[in-house]
Amino acid sequence: MKETKLIQIQGQPLGNGALPIIITPLVGKTTAAILDEVAAIIPKQPDLLEWRIDFFEAIGDSKAVIDAALAIRQAAKGIPVLLTRRNATEGGQPLNIAEPAVIAMYVAACEAKCVELIDYELSNAPEDLALLRKVSKANGIAMIMSYHNFQMTPDAAILDEKFAAAAKLGADVGKVAVMPQNERDVLDLLAATSRARDAFDLPLISMSMGGIGSISRIMGWVYGSAATFAVGKSSSAPGQIAIEDLRAALAVVRQGVLGK
Repeated sequence: MKETKLIQIQGQPLGNGALPIIITPLVGKTTAAILDEVAAIIPKQPDLLEWRIDFFEAIGDSKAVIDAALAIRQAAKGIPVLLTRRNATEGGQPLNIAEPAVIAMYVAACEAKCVELIDYELSNAPEDLALLRKVSKANGIAMIMSYHNFQMTPDAAILDEKFAAAAKLGADVGKVAVMPQNERDVLDLLAATSRARDAFDLPLISMSMGGIGSISRIMGWVYGSAATFAVGKSSSAPGQIAIEDLRAALAVVRQGVLGK
């Protein structure tokens, strides 16, 4: 089995590669609600917190965003934070601000260095992707370039294309998340992840969503996914498993696959 490339933050790998890192979402609408989530999640010791800022009521106020991010980091006790505005076209919450304001928010967060990673969709305007890549790199913030399809699993060529685009555009991590219509779709996603691991020198995150796809959250690391998402307090996508159950399942899979 080829080694899965680890996600790095400022040159340091997340996790030890024995299992995928576990990411848990924060979906509170206010800073107080988010900090309640953090308090409930931290004892479960995830590897990374994903702040889904499209749920945050003050997303258009960069100062409020930075202040909230700093409060999250203080409460997180060393667990790094990923800042994600998930576009409504890819399963995120509808926003009352335009894309230039979203870009300004991301730029302010990168320049304030109040998070360790950002996520931005490959479907966005090329000039916006290029700008955020430039700003994030200049400030030592890792960038995930992602693709989500909540309706279906595209064919193999499109899955391959999404991973390739992330690599070509200089992402630090390429992410693909899709919705299966049947069991074969799950296998297609895992196969695409394996091909991308062979083709690119790039950490990958992949998952097949929903109940049918939940096996990919447990087995994806075998095929090259460096991370998996779990429920800490609240779910951000269908098929996420409670962090305690996921960690136990991953340990069983590791024993079966590697014998240790």
